[in-house]
Amino acid sequence: MKITQALISVSDKTGVLEFAQGLAALGIELLSTGGTARLLQGAGLAVTEIGDYTGFPEMLDGRVKTLHPKVHGGILARRDLPAHLETLEAHGIPAIDLVCVNLYPFRETVARPGVTLAEAIENIDIGGPAMVRSAAKNYAGAAVVTDPADYAHILAELAAGNGALKLSTRFGLAKKAFTHTARYDSMIANWLTAEPEGVEAEPEKPAPAPAQFPERLQLAFDRAEPLRYGENPHQQAAFYREPAPAPGSIATYRQLQGKELSYNNIADSDAAWECVKTFAAPACVIVKHANPCGVAIASGLPEAYEKAFKTDSISAFGGIVAFNGEVDADVVEAMTARKHFVEVLIAPAFTGAARALLSAKQNLRVLEVPPGHGDAGRALELKRVGGGLLAQTPDAFNVEPEDLKTVTQKAPTPEQIEDLLFAWRVAKFVKSNAIVFCGGGMTLGIGAGQMSRVDSTRIAGVKAKNAGLPLAGSVVASDAFFPFRDGVDVLAEAGATAVIQPGGSVRDEEVVAAANGHGLAMVFTGARHFRH
Repeated sequence: MKITQALISVSDKTGVLEFAQGLAALGIELLSTGGTARLLQGAGLAVTEIGDYTGFPEMLDGRVKTLHPKVHGGILARRDLPAHLETLEAHGIPAIDLVCVNLYPFRETVARPGVTLAEAIENIDIGGPAMVRSAAKNYAGAAVVTDPADYAHILAELAAGNGALKLSTRFGLAKKAFTHTARYDSMIANWLTAEPEGVEAEPEKPAPAPAQFPERLQLAFDRAEPLRYGENPHQQAAFYREPAPAPGSIATYRQLQGKELSYNNIADSDAAWECVKTFAAPACVIVKHANPCGVAIASGLPEAYEKAFKTDSISAFGGIVAFNGEVDADVVEAMTARKHFVEVLIAPAFTGAARALLSAKQNLRVLEVPPGHGDAGRALELKRVGGGLLAQTPDAFNVEPEDLKTVTQKAPTPEQIEDLLFAWRVAKFVKSNAIVFCGGGMTLGIGAGQMSRVDSTRIAGVKAKNAGLPLAGSVVASDAFFPFRDGVDVLAEAGATAVIQPGGSVRDEEVVAAANGHGLAMVFTGARHFRH
């Protein structure tokens, strides 16, 4: 199909001038609107403004520009039906063979602090989606372009095909166009669905932030890359990103070297990164199978790594290592000295010397992720279940010293409080039931994912013993309350001297009495950290 006339009307003007110049060089006539028309005319291109084309000026503050039979007739007419072509001729409507449109910046508008409902409404595009849908529906006779990334290859195909685009190209562009309008409508629906009734009566009042759980949730993700397989080789998989991932989230990674990431690599990297970025002090987190197997803070990253590795050097083999600061040559040399096989190494930055050393490990996946702070800015957490979807806000609650309630006769020392808060922060990222022994800013033993909390306590003690790490004087975090005293008995026997837990069990008195009997200090947080 040969392109003879194109309509260009874009909000995102990236590359549009060069695209229009390329179309004009091929002898294609140009129609345009508003700011796009002025841009093209200012560059010396022959452009017919849409008001001159239809005989009707833009009106209603630009709300009506292209909603006209001369526009949509020219786009929608089937070129294979003589009756359609006769209708165009009878009404003096030329065919419009290419529509280049992208839509008003609704997402960027509503993301601004204090945006009013009136401002949001005015950034709902009407004519644009109508043109996009018209051209996409009639892909057999027209082409639709919504993505500036497509400009170059469309111009190349037009030049090679004497001004024509293949049917397969037009069909591909149509699929992309319907996705574009669907996602645009989804953004609007998600935002407006959460608006309280009656806000429209006060159009200049700043609109409240959308509720977190709209009645109907529309999701949009971009496929970042296909993966070799899923959790297991017989499963197919791909990685999708949100259109605008939260700063500091794992989806913003830049891979500096190494093999392709796997499904499990990305899942475990997310667990490691989310944990390590919650610490202010230099920190290292080592994750294996979604659970931290070593976490530490120190005055520098090399020392933090050494302490984290000691927790469980066996499980650390083939794990994910994350740092919350710039990795330099000293860090890489510490890892090399340990002969530590690592699947993925993550940090916000790497020095040139570090990258030079890492380049010798060609298969090591090295990810650079921009800094982020805790859970700030994260979207809803989603989990698929059969026929449905669970949604929740992120577990962004971090306990501070003033939140602790001492419930035992013995109060924790300032040093113990520091370790208790460290252990509590680690426990948030350990699969429940979670028990974490800590001391001196490092994990000593971690019990994860057991059906019984007392079993998790025993496993954590065994892990510490296997690593040769004494638990005498250690502290313990439990992600949820102790339902019975047996868990307290086990951790006291192991050598712990202080415990942090949410409290809230019907047997709290029994548990506290057990702590007093062992001479333990125990504090309640009033909040739990289940992780499933």
